[in-house]
Order: sequence, then C-alpha cells, then structure tokens
Amino acid sequence: MKAVLCKAHGPASDLVLEEVASPVPKRNEVLVQVHAAGVNFPDTLIIQGKYQFQPPLPFSPGGEAAGVVLEVGEKAGPLQVGDRVMALTGWGSFAEQIAVPGYNVMPIPAHMDFATAAAFGMTYGTSTYALTQRGHLQAGETLLVLGASGGVGLAAVEIGKALGARVIAAASSADKLAVAKAAGADELINYSESGLKDEIKRLTGGQGVDVVFDPVGGELFEQAVRGLAWNGRMLVVGFASGQIPQLAVNLTLLKGAAVLGVFWGAFAQRQPADNAANFKQLFAWHAEGKLKPLVSQTYPLADAGAAIEQLAGRKAVGKLVVSVR
Repeated sequence: MKAVLCKAHGPASDLVLEEVASPVPKRNEVLVQVHAAGVNFPDTLIIQGKYQFQPPLPFSPGGEAAGVVLEVGEKAGPLQVGDRVMALTGWGSFAEQIAVPGYNVMPIPAHMDFATAAAFGMTYGTSTYALTQRGHLQAGETLLVLGASGGVGLAAVEIGKALGARVIAAASSADKLAVAKAAGADELINYSESGLKDEIKRLTGGQGVDVVFDPVGGELFEQAVRGLAWNGRMLVVGFASGQIPQLAVNLTLLKGAAVLGVFWGAFAQRQPADNAANFKQLFAWHAEGKLKPLVSQTYPLADAGAAIEQLAGRKAVGKLVVSVR
C-alpha cells in the first residue's frame, strides 16, 4: 500500500510517499481501508517531534480517518467487515490502510460522506467535550470563540448556537470572520484591528463573556481572561499561535473564574460512554442541519505535506482533508 512517511523530524516538505507493507491488525484492532483523512494542528507538531506523544520513526502522520472496515480482530468489538467508519488514530491516517483499536472506531451515519466524516471527529468531538463536559455552557450564556474560522473554532460556533448560547466569533481578518458569520456567529471581533478585551466589553455591556473557547493561545489569552464575566470559564484547547501563554492567576481569583484544560483524546479513551453520547447528539444535530462541516480544500495523498504546511501557516479556513481513495 501507499503511505506518506515522516522519516526524520522536520518540515512537512520532507514527507515522502512510498510503498509499505499493509498493517496486520492485532486481536483488539480493526483494519480500515482509508478513503479520506482529516488534517489537524497536531499533525504540524508530530512531524517535528514537538507533540506530547511521539511515534517511532518512520511513521505516517494523520490523526483521523474515514473509510471502510476490511478486517475485525476477534476482540475488537461489534464492528463488521464493510462498515463505514470514522477512526481516531493519533497518527498513521495518511495511508491507504490503517489498523486501529476497536474502541477508537465508530460507524458513521448513512447520510455522511467520507470527506465530511474525516473532517468531523476530532474537531466536533473536541468542541463538544470543551463546551459541555468542561465549560458547562448553558442556553442564554455568551460564548467567545477565538480562531473562529478554523476547524475547531467553526465547530465551536455551531455547537454553541445549537446549545442556545449567544456566540461572539473572533478572528484575524474580515474574510475569516465572514466564514464564522455564515456558521451562525451573532457578533464578530477582528482582533488584528481592535483590542480583544475592549471589544468584549463593548459587546457585552461591560459584563464580560461566560465562556471562552481558545485554540490559539499567545497574547490573546490574557486579554480573553480579562474579558471573562463573574464565574467565567476559560477553555484551553490549543496553541495555534505557537505560544504557550502565562497567566497572572490573581485574575482568576478576582473573577471567580476557572481555567480548564481540554484534551479530547484522553477523554474519549477514559470516558468512552460519555464520548459516545456526545457523538449521538452530534450526529443528530448534523442530520437536522445544525452542523455543516466546512471542508475548504481537499488534497491527494501525495500532497499531504502541502496540506500540513497550509495549516501550519494559519492559512486554512474550516477543515483540510486528504483524499486517499
């Protein structure tokens, strides 16, 4: 089979497409014929050796896939050959086949195509976990989404609206904000033109926002914390800016605020029943038309490196997908 390989830690331009042996699934694994694979921010880190876990070299990047079950290990669960599935893989999805533990594979609805499924799992899974189990976002509350035109950002906008919140989308350009507006955002902040904290104050009448969803980090983090309402919740989702922020914790004391880490991959493994319930709700919202994943670009397998570069340069809007079949 063909696979995109990282043979040495470095830039995406060093990735190569080669023929490799097909994986042999273990007793607890499912062999999936990959049709499409999602591109996510961890892909930009794992090829540089900068992610929180690191596979041995050489390896194929790609943290999520959608495709068809080819083989099921005897202890891999109830899936059957021929099932259409999505899989959380960590790495390995930029390949024609992948073996995945059965607990990380779930059937996809009949109305969902493979490209959408490959763009769905990590972003919507992360955003739902963040806003429900971590942020406890309630109907009528105000949600601020930073990086609102990216994959997880757009998912957070849509899920916030589905939960009944007022959503303020923040991004770095008018074009990106237009995408967030189309996804349902009520208010917009261009933080390349206006101070984030001042705009939060203006849009909330000085009250602040109840929940902040932050996949960006960097200098925006403290401004967002300062824009929290009393009992506000700050969700630490990621650091797309490349900067891990520092926080003067007296700000949390003064606001009675909470800073909450969001690690969906660990949640999915530690609380599989809760994760399954989240996806039951997500699939229902998708069927109702409340969630409309934006796949802005697709790339052939040979160009997976270019897709990672596009994401690393913060040029992507919505989700990028590698089309394998």
